[in-house]
Amino acid sequence: MVAVWIAAAFALGLLARQLGLPPLIGFLGAGFLLNAAGVERVPALTDVAHLGVLLLLFSVGLKLRIKNMVRPEVWGVALLQFAVAVLVVVLATRLGTGYTWALILVLASSLSFSSTVLAAKILEERREIRAFHGRVAIGILIFQDLVAVAVLGFNDERALGWSAALVLLLPVVQPVLRKLLDLAGHGELLVLLGGLLALGLGGYGFEAIGLSGELGALLIGMLLANHPKAIELSDSLWGLKEFFLVGFFLSIGLTGLPTWETLGLAALPLAVLPLKVLLYFLLLLAFGLSARTGFLASLSLATYSEFGLIVMAAGVERELVPAEWLVATAIAVAISFAITAPLSRHAHEIFAVLERFLRLFERKRRHPDDEPISLGVADVVVVGMGRVGTGAYNHARDLGRKVVGLDSDLGKVERHLGEGRRVVYADAEDPLLWHRLRLDYVRVIMLAVPDSEAKILASEQLRRRGYTGLISATYVWPEEREPILTAGADVAYNYFAEAGVGLAADTFEALAPEPKSRLNKQPQAATPVKLKRP
Repeated sequence: MVAVWIAAAFALGLLARQLGLPPLIGFLGAGFLLNAAGVERVPALTDVAHLGVLLLLFSVGLKLRIKNMVRPEVWGVALLQFAVAVLVVVLATRLGTGYTWALILVLASSLSFSSTVLAAKILEERREIRAFHGRVAIGILIFQDLVAVAVLGFNDERALGWSAALVLLLPVVQPVLRKLLDLAGHGELLVLLGGLLALGLGGYGFEAIGLSGELGALLIGMLLANHPKAIELSDSLWGLKEFFLVGFFLSIGLTGLPTWETLGLAALPLAVLPLKVLLYFLLLLAFGLSARTGFLASLSLATYSEFGLIVMAAGVERELVPAEWLVATAIAVAISFAITAPLSRHAHEIFAVLERFLRLFERKRRHPDDEPISLGVADVVVVGMGRVGTGAYNHARDLGRKVVGLDSDLGKVERHLGEGRRVVYADAEDPLLWHRLRLDYVRVIMLAVPDSEAKILASEQLRRRGYTGLISATYVWPEEREPILTAGADVAYNYFAEAGVGLAADTFEALAPEPKSRLNKQPQAATPVKLKRP
């Protein structure tokens, strides 16, 4: 049976990719196809799907910082959007006609929540989790998950108990987790520790105390987000996460076969989906975000939620909602995934078309994180202040150039500032960064970040915004050179090769005659040096 699932997911995922769609659309289609073929949803697939979701949210948490979540534009938008959804359901059902508050909250939850899994997946694929709009979108989703837990508790007093208070001990556990991460090294123990934290402590640990395992995996990841090995841990879990997530998308399609009745019910939430996106956009603009940030964040939230399915399933189990609504919600979730995934993939291109119109709605006073970044009168910018970037910075400064560095690691920024270098906090993987930088005097930009995709993205965005200065970038593997140059870079350097040239130069320089002060001590014949042929 597992082989059938994998084969169907691969076949339709490959077909979706050939059509220019994300493979997850094919995975959803495979679920519906298997359902139509009579394949039943078995507990094993549910377990696989659950593991994939936990690993994904744990990986997302590793890239987030808690202080970025507790901001007005995050909790304010999440709560206001939910309040509007409740109001709409109240008006639609005409309160007093037999609909209880429990039923209203169930329907409003399904209508207002967005998919944490899909948004995180798309943002991660676009490398925008740490971008401002990515942080805002994920923060809103976290608060929605908290509201979902509260709704479940409202509908069932047994959902939450005193044991849920144990979550307050997480700050006490944090030092222990960080120490374990230090001791795990860089191999298989790191992967095992990541699985233990995501699935054990975060997932089943939170479920044991009556809370959401998905929320637990996300919070445990966030506790370790500032650790130096956080990104390495996330990368080590990448393959496991991708494999298990296929089960999640298959399980959505296997929830139930659509009928004309359920399709009609699903059409209602799908009809208001554009209004949901518009509401997000207007609320984000009201909190001072730019049109670009608000649009990208809103499009990331343009789905219905798998968590809404959980709330709806609980409502059906307690006979608050007819069973047909569960299948209808599953169909609406799946179709919203199919609509949103390709739109999100081309979000920047869509905004470019609508930019002039959407900017009419911006507030004059901007959010601080959306303000342009000034580089002063610097004419050289070094992006990525690791060992290579620091060396480039020092050399440019020694040549008398006015140079500034950019780095996404606050620890590195503080260290460089303490050593007298001018370094600004900025994330090269944030596509919006290149639209916020003021490049009035900049003539040279050196891209020294380790990730090849980040250098390609930076080169493309810089050229797209009209930058005509010199762009140079490093690369490691031969196949990385051409895409970087095609994206807009003028020069690409393989720093391993350059390090080899430097090693050879220093080696042969050592063959030169010794200084007189040393020759006077003990003159002796030079020892011949034999060079090995490669």
